[in-house]
Amino acid sequence: MAAKKATSGKRTKESGQAEGAAPEEAYDATPFLPARPGSGNAGLRRLRESAAGCRGCPLHRDATRTVFGSGDAHARVFLVGEQPGDQEDRQGEPFVGPAGRMLDRALDEAGIDPAQTYVTNAVKHFKWAHEEGRGKRRIHKPPTLRERAACGPWLAAELALTEPEVLVVLGATAGKALFGSSFRVTRERGTCTERELHGRTERVVPTIHPSAILRAGGDKERREAYEGFLSDLRVVARLLE
Repeated sequence: MAAKKATSGKRTKESGQAEGAAPEEAYDATPFLPARPGSGNAGLRRLRESAAGCRGCPLHRDATRTVFGSGDAHARVFLVGEQPGDQEDRQGEPFVGPAGRMLDRALDEAGIDPAQTYVTNAVKHFKWAHEEGRGKRRIHKPPTLRERAACGPWLAAELALTEPEVLVVLGATAGKALFGSSFRVTRERGTCTERELHGRTERVVPTIHPSAILRAGGDKERREAYEGFLSDLRVVARLLE
């Protein structure tokens, strides 16, 4: 019987990852963050530049590019969704597809100045698959717990630089990425609670992801979903008064 091929099993001190393994196998973006990004908008630019080369999990392999956050470092409202969609992946900016247009409309109607918002996603690469019978269209797939955790250091760095007045959680996946698997957006949406996050106390308002409105059944269901979303954002607007 042939002998088994020997493996060294030697691991790096920093991550416990086997030497010679691809960096994405560690599921950790930390090695790709700049040691000293700086502050303000210059710090955000440095983070964005560094994130472009992130290989902290396997999602970068099939994505077109990293989609980092967008907005001013002094934004009062920090909005975080799940992950980029097809259009965001192609253009390299968050919330530029149909869900983004829905978000812009609701922010305007709620009286929240887009210039005072910073928008990003819990996961910075588009996870997708081709669905049988739908041609070459790229269909969104939810990120796993490991993929969300791998991207966590980017989100923590964005929050540290912006220090927003209100953190708006768009959907269950974003909430679980920030607060763990027990988070339920249906239970907490439209309320403001204070939560400890990365050493800061954040005022948090959860709501649905705007893509949920687009997926609602008929016109009536979409109108009701939109009105509920708008009502949640008006809670945010009142907190800014």
